[in-house]
Amino acid sequence: MKILSIETSCDETGISILEVKGNTFKILGNVLNSQIKIHAPFGGVFPALAKREHIKNLPILLEKILKQTKTRTSPEKKIKKNLTPNPSPYQGEGQIEDNVTAPDIDLIAVTSGPGLEPALWTGIVFAKELSKKWNIPIVPVNHMEGHLFSVFVKNKEFSIEKINFPALSLLVSGGHTELVLIKDFGKYQIIGETLDDAAGEAFDKVARMLELPYPGGHYVSKLAEEARRNLSPLLFKEGVGGGNLKDHHLALKGTPPQQGGEQIHLPRPMIYSKNFNFSFSGLKTAVLYLIRDLKKENPKILENENVKKAIALEFENAVVETLIYKTRKAIEKYNIKTLIVAGGVSANKYLKKEAQKLTKNKQKLYFPTKKLSGDNALMIGIAGYYKFIKNKQKTTRFSKIKALGGLRL
Repeated sequence: MKILSIETSCDETGISILEVKGNTFKILGNVLNSQIKIHAPFGGVFPALAKREHIKNLPILLEKILKQTKTRTSPEKKIKKNLTPNPSPYQGEGQIEDNVTAPDIDLIAVTSGPGLEPALWTGIVFAKELSKKWNIPIVPVNHMEGHLFSVFVKNKEFSIEKINFPALSLLVSGGHTELVLIKDFGKYQIIGETLDDAAGEAFDKVARMLELPYPGGHYVSKLAEEARRNLSPLLFKEGVGGGNLKDHHLALKGTPPQQGGEQIHLPRPMIYSKNFNFSFSGLKTAVLYLIRDLKKENPKILENENVKKAIALEFENAVVETLIYKTRKAIEKYNIKTLIVAGGVSANKYLKKEAQKLTKNKQKLYFPTKKLSGDNALMIGIAGYYKFIKNKQKTTRFSKIKALGGLRL
């Protein structure tokens, strides 16, 4: 079967077409439009603008991917690129001509949550219109489940590997930080989650404090990586933050000073709590106060690149150490056989390195490719396929899809 998938949970408009034969997936087409430049002046995603851009981009990307994949369509112009007035609060309807011949597609998968509800609605309304006019079944997909499946896409043609359960997934992104116990695909239990800011959100906010470009998580990690190279080989070898991950007696002292600089110490939030929850709001605030105090002594302190690097390094050390420590404890408690790390922050090189140390070949470790660590439609198509074949009898109910900004696994 062929699956058309749509992703509009935040600021990326994505559409893909997958062909599935048994357990083998073939990518026929995949298009993505990023809104980074539009949201950069705001230092974060502005929901109203995200919604507007999705409405504008969805018909354009659909036409592009249908041509790209040479999917069968009628010769007439099929997709309206100029929006027609519509009373719907989420708009998007009326973008497909009534006389459109249905393309060679068997299923439509669309993200229904979690995410920004105005953005989610644009994809859902668009998918429903296609489903109705083309008489094709539609299936809603949990965005976070999509991230779980993203780790299996390595080439244009791929299979979903048979993994050993129980599995554990560390889902880290701009909106979520969760530890998920997986008994089987479709059977999930969140055993730990952030109580406030997600790890990716904290990275972006700290980047703003350090006066780095948006989105700043990548720039924070880049500075941290450069600073880490200056640490003594012994401390670097010992582990995160110059400490030992088993007892933290050195790590909690903070990042060692570099070439005569000041030692910087940030907290490792909730690292010794008796649960698997996370909290990064206090860490973010600690960075804010640190920079405030440094500026009292020298208002132009952030013009010193070495100071920025030292702060970025200690911040990244604190985040990664906390993530890894909690993940280790969960692996031990639940006798985990497979570890999946996914979401935008999974692209962080240091997190990947520490996760590899964590498993040490005892557990199978999965990471997505850098390209697929962020939001994309491919992962929605894969998750949608598995949900559809397990719930064929519920297809009619799927037509009543709603946007659920706080949807959980």
